[in-house]
Amino acid sequence: MSPSFLCRRVGSLANVGKMFEISKTPMHFLQNNQLLMFRSFSSPIQHSFTVSYLINSCELSPETALSASRKIQFETPERADSVLELLRNYGCTNTHISKIVRRCPRLLTADPEKTLFPKLEFFHSVGFSGPELASIVIANPQILKRSLENHVIPCYNFLKSVVMVNENIVRALNKSYWLSGQSLENTVVPNIAILKKVGVPMSNISFLVTCHPTAVSQNNEKFSRSVKMVMEMRFDPMRVTFLKAVQVMVETSESKWEHKMDVYRQWGLTDEQIMSMIRLDPFCMQSSVKKVSSVMDFLVNKTDWEPAAIARYPTVILRSLEKKIIPRCSVVKVLQMKGLVKKDLCLSFLCKSEKDFLDKFVLKYEQDVPELLNVYQGKIGILELGLVSEKEDNTVVASQLYSSK
Repeated sequence: MSPSFLCRRVGSLANVGKMFEISKTPMHFLQNNQLLMFRSFSSPIQHSFTVSYLINSCELSPETALSASRKIQFETPERADSVLELLRNYGCTNTHISKIVRRCPRLLTADPEKTLFPKLEFFHSVGFSGPELASIVIANPQILKRSLENHVIPCYNFLKSVVMVNENIVRALNKSYWLSGQSLENTVVPNIAILKKVGVPMSNISFLVTCHPTAVSQNNEKFSRSVKMVMEMRFDPMRVTFLKAVQVMVETSESKWEHKMDVYRQWGLTDEQIMSMIRLDPFCMQSSVKKVSSVMDFLVNKTDWEPAAIARYPTVILRSLEKKIIPRCSVVKVLQMKGLVKKDLCLSFLCKSEKDFLDKFVLKYEQDVPELLNVYQGKIGILELGLVSEKEDNTVVASQLYSSK
């Protein structure tokens, strides 16, 4: 622990009496009708002091307060008032406090000086305050009850060495893994060493640690085996897709992997084509069998796409069939029937962002097809435009099914 932090901690503790001065005035954040709603309850438990405090001082709804009261009970406000005051001193708003208490009601009975203050002061000393500090606590309030020396500081120092900037540390700490007490020395550190050894850039490792910590926290033997398999699949360690593949491998058992391979084979794809899909987007192996089958069935049997064409855009498998694939295919089909786009359009339109698709396929042609936006939103089907009969195109059926939902 740094000397500056210790000095600040001692100085702050000297004023702890003033910091935790108890307010004698109850705080009422809710409207009178909400209070009346609470008072209308008839159960003795629901009339308890704890429930009343959670509603009036922590902005919890009567239902949430009742649920929280099953985990915590107190008859006087002094300790809870001190906890709330301490959180406010470190920049937490009433909204932040409500979220924190909702997630961990027991925090209200923690010792403000001995348990909560040291952790809050540490985070403040390393540059976190206000919304940043609040987001860390909201993500997992239990961090304020963990050991400062044995958990919080080692965890922060490790993340600082890997992700470097506080902004990314906040993002990482918002993932519950870093607050769970897992051993960094026995899991994460050896796995990061493996990634460095095969040439993964530190910036990419930082991304993995920040956004997908569970992937790098696997058993060392399993992680090493997964990295070796990804290397054998000819992924480039310099690219982020390498880490995506590692993530998929460590989270997928051998039997599930082979079963998913069989599902793709059933649609006529060769092992070489499937491996090409995986190299383009490893997450295509994380979709459920039901999801893969439903997307392939629609694209192959309803819209006449070749499986090989789908394999060139594996991200399509990850898209929602009802919200993305069917509406977009309906729009494209209308444009093709109007002669406004080519018949052999590639499936990349299913991978575009919402804004790009609207700009390039809907708004661009709104003068030519005024009803196009309604088709996209499922308000009308292709049959209603009078362009084809149901027998002429299978897409019509799917589009009509979508528009009737």
